[in-house]
Amino acid sequence: MTEVLTKETFISKVFDYEKNKEWTYNGELPAVVDFWAPWCGPCRFLSPVIDELSEEMRGQVQFYKINTDEEQELASVFGIRSIPSLLFIPATGKPMMAAGALPKNELVKVINDNLLQKKTGTA
Repeated sequence: MTEVLTKETFISKVFDYEKNKEWTYNGELPAVVDFWAPWCGPCRFLSPVIDELSEEMRGQVQFYKINTDEEQELASVFGIRSIPSLLFIPATGKPMMAAGALPKNELVKVINDNLLQKKTGTA
């Protein structure tokens, strides 16, 4: 199940950017954060894909959504200029950002290669 985050839940579950300058992930599982808005066509395309992956990868990867219209401060902190934007967060190490509605197979590859360290082979 994809969880919707507010500023408060983001700070407690993902990263407390008000207290920490350096990236420190608060979660235990790797995570994907989908920055989206209700009026965004590509976001509506991506949303069911994120929901599917959250079911398929339950227990391996945590999926979150942030409505950039409602959580403008979070969007600003991460420099979100276009949506959808996805923040890929490994359990350890630095997160990476990708913009655009990636197809499901691309998302799976990025998650496997970067978050789960499962190399899926070359394309």
